[in-house]
Amino acid sequence: MSLTIQQPERVKKRFVFSDLQLRPFLLALVCAVILLLALTAAYAAGDRNPYAGDAKAAKAGEYEFRINCALCHGLGAHGGGRGPDLTRAQKKHVHSDEEMFQVISNGIPGTVMPSNGTNGQGVGMTDEEIWQIITYIRSVEVKAPANAAGIAAHGKELFYGDANCSLCHMVEGKGGRLGPELTAVGGSRTRESMIDSVRNPSRQLAWGLTEATKEFPQEYETVTVVTADGKQIKGVALNEDNFSVQMMDGNEQIHLLEKDKLRSFQKSRESMMPKYSPDALSDKDLQDIVAYLIGVGAK
Repeated sequence: MSLTIQQPERVKKRFVFSDLQLRPFLLALVCAVILLLALTAAYAAGDRNPYAGDAKAAKAGEYEFRINCALCHGLGAHGGGRGPDLTRAQKKHVHSDEEMFQVISNGIPGTVMPSNGTNGQGVGMTDEEIWQIITYIRSVEVKAPANAAGIAAHGKELFYGDANCSLCHMVEGKGGRLGPELTAVGGSRTRESMIDSVRNPSRQLAWGLTEATKEFPQEYETVTVVTADGKQIKGVALNEDNFSVQMMDGNEQIHLLEKDKLRSFQKSRESMMPKYSPDALSDKDLQDIVAYLIGVGAK
């Protein structure tokens, strides 16, 4: 004889869920898992520098920096024309290690700063290698002096006035076009480099100057041509190929010339910018001009 005990129907219903009842629960569970993973990843890759102050990590970061970053930021991170001087404690786009990690990983839209692994130099870096580079950058930073050298307001007056800088150089859309645009130069080059460019302009030209806003370098070589009718034109080359040259003369007139129709064509590494000796521009006035450019470049 067998005995079968029937459970009450109301008890069975306690353990039965319809699809409509399960869907909100499963959706909430999935969302919670995704959020947990995102928070974990953020903590691991962007919350803090795990190598902060580690001398061995900084040394490894220097090696990675040379491979992946020095093309634009220069050896020693002192700036290379396209990329800013990273030895400054105050940086334009970042304040914390976490922000620097994001900039190196994702680049800066609207600038030539690429995302990790897309600049054609070096290889894509791991999170660990990026943190090591950040550690290296922090190790070579130079604290700003307590009293900044130069008076920016006076430097601006000189730039657009007696020093005649604006005759050839443009800052924030105002000035000449014959020389490099200088709006960003104060954020990309050291104070010493800018001073040397004024005192010895041809020495900087000899390295090959790259503007931060250009994908390819424009070297401000001096070009002197004599046309078929005997007219001499002196200026800087804007574009050149085997058959023609586009140049801008001292009056900012642009000429497109066919080389085979010229009597002569000469290029020189001697800059059109004159040397400003201390007699022509005092050290104090030059410091003021540099202070003005640094202030503009930091905006």
